[in-house]
Amino acid sequence: MEDLSFFVSGFINYLQSEKGLLKNSIEAYFRDISNFKAFLIKKNIKNFSKVTENLIIEYLDFLKNKSLASSTICRNFVVIKVFFRFLKKEGEIKNDISRYFDMPRIWQLLPNVLTSFEVESLLKTPDINTKLGCRDKAILELIYATGIRVSEACTIKILDIKDNFIKVKGKGNKDRFVPIGKKALEAIDYYLINFRKDSKNENDFLFLSKNNKKIDRITIFLMVKDYAKKADIKKNISPHTLRHSFATHLLENGADLRLIQDMLGHSDISTTDKYTHISKKHLLKTFEKFHPRP
Repeated sequence: MEDLSFFVSGFINYLQSEKGLLKNSIEAYFRDISNFKAFLIKKNIKNFSKVTENLIIEYLDFLKNKSLASSTICRNFVVIKVFFRFLKKEGEIKNDISRYFDMPRIWQLLPNVLTSFEVESLLKTPDINTKLGCRDKAILELIYATGIRVSEACTIKILDIKDNFIKVKGKGNKDRFVPIGKKALEAIDYYLINFRKDSKNENDFLFLSKNNKKIDRITIFLMVKDYAKKADIKKNISPHTLRHSFATHLLENGADLRLIQDMLGHSDISTTDKYTHISKKHLLKTFEKFHPRP
């Protein structure tokens, strides 16, 4: 703990004497690096040489879950990079692990993910006794059950719902078939039976707006925000969060990454690969539990 404080103080002196930063900038650097130090202390990290790539990712995820602005998180990341360059210069660390990160990669590694409890809380929030509440329940269940994009949910037609699969028109106008669970099918059936009896044919869009037009992305986006607030979920979430949660929860429960790639409609496995970073802790536990020589 003394080591951490010693190098934080040395870093601030370095910024003052060698970099000549303004007082406000130095105060911001000190605040950000002190918050990072406090995070490390909670993790029982007593010197900076023990900091790993995953720990930096975990810290940025921690900041993101506090609903901080992207600009604030970016500034924190820049401060960490400058600080680790200083530590390398001072000989406290042999390798500057922060240099391997660039911002696009960081944001790929940090999708917001709901816990199973948070998902359950969100899904229970809509009032299924009303037409819009019943529709919203079906939308939430569908996106979490299948991981489809919000734009794909908007264009689903009644005819696209099969017994165990849904047909999805994805990017590049490509069709794919995605498995759908019983809970989501029940929510969709309840919505159709109780509030869509007036549908003229099965080629109608599944989800309609209050004006009986095809629902749009903004409506679903605002709807998810509203239900998250009602469910007392503190994370900054969007419909895409349900997609991320779908993929992460599948991986954590042993699903093959290639199958997740197919369900998400990713053309490149590297896009799906980000979920392995989110689930490393779970995978390590699985390895230690099942490998004969862990």
